[in-house]
Amino acid sequence: MNILIITGGSKGIGKAIAQKYNSENFTVFSISRSKTSEVNYQQITADLSNTSEAVKAIQRVFSNLETEKVTSITLLNNAGSLGEIHTVGNLDSEKIQQTIQLNTTTPLVLSNEFIKLTKKLNCKKKIINISSGAAMNPYSGWSIYCTSKSALDMTTKAIANEQSDIENGVKCIAIYPGVVDTDMQTVIRKTTESEFKNVQRFIELKENNELYAPEFVADKIFKIDISNALENGEIIDIRKF
Repeated sequence: MNILIITGGSKGIGKAIAQKYNSENFTVFSISRSKTSEVNYQQITADLSNTSEAVKAIQRVFSNLETEKVTSITLLNNAGSLGEIHTVGNLDSEKIQQTIQLNTTTPLVLSNEFIKLTKKLNCKKKIINISSGAAMNPYSGWSIYCTSKSALDMTTKAIANEQSDIENGVKCIAIYPGVVDTDMQTVIRKTTESEFKNVQRFIELKENNELYAPEFVADKIFKIDISNALENGEIIDIRKF
């Protein structure tokens, strides 16, 4: 039995990924604040910006598993937010904390729980973090998002470094999904140039049909995963795979 635990599997990229894995006979558990209809995978409701709720949700997944039947298990940290789009000095302090919590702290907390809960499992174990090219490129107006994704990349490398010394440790990689046609892009296009000076570029990407469909990204991520081509700790942009 192959297991996928994904955060934010109720919409956007997350929903497309969950559906793709489910169609490939994975048992899928989605942990999200909301649920979606007309899907076959299991959905657990939790506010992922709340540490206690996030921990209880992943523990609930494992409480329902017949671990002796598991041949592979993957945690895919997908849930995230752009947060407030504006320059530093014009941001709400509480919103900074909330976005860092969701984008960086929660994936680290869930990875911590995942590693604890899989220690005794003798199967393939993997953590995939959905990061962003913004981790490498500072965008004016995206300071919170860029910072949080850069931290997620280092989380990926640090976990991989630690787990590489452990027999049957957890492999950890990160993937940049490119620019995807989701609700996040709609939010970006509605910002003003004073808030985000690169807004016109994203408007043009939509007008020129240059945004990736979530299903295309999901297929790419699945292929990267099952190909087992990435080294532990590696970070890849799907446009280069």
